[in-house]
Amino acid sequence: MIVNEEQVSTELGSYEQTDLRRIVNEHANSISVMDKDGNVLMVFMGSSVANLVGTNIRKMSEHGLYQWSPCLEAIETGKGVLGTVSSKYGVDQIVSATPIMDENGDVALVVDVALDKKLIDQYLDTIKKGEHSKRFKTSVEYLSNHDDFADSPVAESEQMQRIIKACDRVAKTDSAVMLTGESGTGKEVLARYIHRKSHRSSEPFIPINCAAIPHDLLESEFFGYVKGAFTGANTQGKPGLFEIADKGTLFLDEIGELPLDMQSKLLRVLESGEIKRVGGTAIKKTDVRLISATNQDLKEMMSKNLFRIDVYYRLSVIPLNVPPLRERSDDILALAKKFLNQINTKYAFNKILTKSAIQAFFEYRWPGNVRELRNVIERLAITSNGNELHFEVNSFGNSQELCETSEFSPDMNSIHRETLKDFLDRVGVEYIKKILAESNGRVSEAARRLGIHRTVIYKKVKVKQN
Repeated sequence: MIVNEEQVSTELGSYEQTDLRRIVNEHANSISVMDKDGNVLMVFMGSSVANLVGTNIRKMSEHGLYQWSPCLEAIETGKGVLGTVSSKYGVDQIVSATPIMDENGDVALVVDVALDKKLIDQYLDTIKKGEHSKRFKTSVEYLSNHDDFADSPVAESEQMQRIIKACDRVAKTDSAVMLTGESGTGKEVLARYIHRKSHRSSEPFIPINCAAIPHDLLESEFFGYVKGAFTGANTQGKPGLFEIADKGTLFLDEIGELPLDMQSKLLRVLESGEIKRVGGTAIKKTDVRLISATNQDLKEMMSKNLFRIDVYYRLSVIPLNVPPLRERSDDILALAKKFLNQINTKYAFNKILTKSAIQAFFEYRWPGNVRELRNVIERLAITSNGNELHFEVNSFGNSQELCETSEFSPDMNSIHRETLKDFLDRVGVEYIKKILAESNGRVSEAARRLGIHRTVIYKKVKVKQN
């Protein structure tokens, strides 16, 4: 045995040497060494093989002790072998046989490491359970992170700088935060920012769009359900989002859409931190930081009994209003450049904004706020043929339109002085001419790129036929 019994016995004075030998010998795993002929030279651990020193692996195999010997295969092939070995006594082991070569490159010894398969299976099961739990939380967080652009807030304007400073202070606490503002102003971006700055940053951030979940499924989605709770339920039951977000942050978006009966159930959780799965009786304690958001006037809703007052004050311990993009013009260019840089990186583009486009950005009122700006940048970057992105703003009475132009577009102001058919015909001809030029006048190549028959090109454009 590879044990210094005297030393270990001295250190563990209360144990006799026979006790130490028993501890080593009865260990489920073993290491043994064989020579090139399969003779067992020594055994380091494992009572099941400790009496095999001096025997031969070949003879043991011949007598049916083992169905297959990795050691013999390693001797014959000169390569390492790994596999499961079953003995006639019903013991299964994971065996690794490693040959040790002499100076001539021949097999001199083989080192056998045998591990109890039952123990290995227990290890794997434990690892699997741990990885499943980790993967479950990670996958939920990954799926919830659906917005590639919602990574960090832009704060060039004085208004947003004040909000970011407030978020930094709030993030250090567990107080409930209520984010209000028009749709598309970036409320979820701020919610994620608060989470990342908090002591919960290593735990899940789970967003819930209260308007997107059917009312009859809200309770089961929030709190989970036990197996057999209702028809169509998962037979194993399902954890709710409060359970999944435990120790993390739950973001309740569109909180104004939450029905009154669900608000009362939410209030119970806000007051006690306790949840009960649908159909179950067990009470579970959760530790969740709540951030909610809405584009509705909750105080007006409260006056009409459409939103509970007690729920409102529980959720809005820290109220933060996010101003619309038209009121923080200093952020417009910074946001536009940020989105364009992300698109350029993602698609290996080299798009740039023209001065006229930048001016148009400042003239436009952005009713869709940051979300609209992001979508316009992405759409223009992908659909434009050249590297320069062009924008125009047309005003009609009290409304505005953002017009997107490109190299092959005619004067957009002429849209309102001709029929739709005439306009589309002109744009089509311009585009065909452009593709023809890029194809060096080859009609067949242009037709292939345009997805039309070459005769259509001859009809639309005066091209000399070959």
